[in-house]
Amino acid sequence: MTARHHPSDETLMAHAAGTLPAGPRLVLAIHLDGCRRCRDAVGRYEAVGGALLETAEPVTMAAGSFEALMARIDAEAGASEPTSPAPRGTVSGRPLRSVADAAPTAPTTPDGIPLPARLLRHRVGRWRRLGPALSWSRIAVAGAPDANVVLLRIPASGAAPRHGHTGREFTQVLAGGFSDGRDAYVAGDFDEVDEYVDHQPVVDADGECICIAAVEGRLRIHGIGRLLQPFIGL
Repeated sequence: MTARHHPSDETLMAHAAGTLPAGPRLVLAIHLDGCRRCRDAVGRYEAVGGALLETAEPVTMAAGSFEALMARIDAEAGASEPTSPAPRGTVSGRPLRSVADAAPTAPTTPDGIPLPARLLRHRVGRWRRLGPALSWSRIAVAGAPDANVVLLRIPASGAAPRHGHTGREFTQVLAGGFSDGRDAYVAGDFDEVDEYVDHQPVVDADGECICIAAVEGRLRIHGIGRLLQPFIGL
């Protein structure tokens, strides 16, 4: 499925420059695995960066820089080839529009839902239920214990709590779809919001929605939903 919503140019450039934090970098990498357009854009930005490096004056590297770089590469190593969208499948008996890689070696949630191969090196926690309309699972990002990345699962016609943000939130739709008053998003789409966006995602009526999200800062959850915030750490 071709994505209609993509990362901003600023985010793609930060990824090409290696300055995107680990959590957003993982979510973006999943989008890149399924989006030729954004992979090509990153390639162009990397080419520009390489050309600039060729003209830059050399500087002395700090002690330990090479070792730190290799440690970062080891931590981020994972599925390097783009993953292919999985065929239309089912979750809880419902057909889903899914970009999860369903190959035998692909990771799954504890209850067997296929996930992108990019998550193979990261630990996926069990689903935890928060009320009738939201389940979440924390992803422990390898080499980045402070990264705030979760899977979110909401049933058909369900809604997440209305919330704002103190920082950026990066979301990749893995299965199903939702709308939030700004637009509609389906499997393969990437949504990027900041502290100026206040929204309430509502899942489509034809099946549940599963997303992976990286959050910088904290959510500002409105109404009674704010009582749930301490349990998910967002």
